[in-house]
Amino acid sequence: MDRIASVEKKYMAEDAPKFDIGDTVGVHFKIREGDKMRVQVFSGIVIAKKGRGLSKTFTVRRISYGEGVERVFPLYSPRIEKVSVSKKGKVRRAKLYYLRGKSGKKATKVKEKIVHKKK
Repeated sequence: MDRIASVEKKYMAEDAPKFDIGDTVGVHFKIREGDKMRVQVFSGIVIAKKGRGLSKTFTVRRISYGEGVERVFPLYSPRIEKVSVSKKGKVRRAKLYYLRGKSGKKATKVKEKIVHKKK
């Protein structure tokens, strides 16, 4: 097990984005179109984190034209340019799969976490 961890450590980025379940994030993802590369932003609520080591993934859900869209991203993918956190969420669960059954504003409603900055 230690050999696998040591090999994976080479490929894991040290500046991995810091975010939690319930946060509203924008994932800047590189997309190849023909011979060009462009960056597309997929923004939504993080509803799950899975795996460990190099195979760690996170799921982002958003509502697009009244339809729920989910996308699973590998955390250490070279195609992820950055993950920007726009809102911190305060949740009491590890997985927010219950949001799949909600519609409208309730589907995006996660209690906002108030962050106090020290002076």
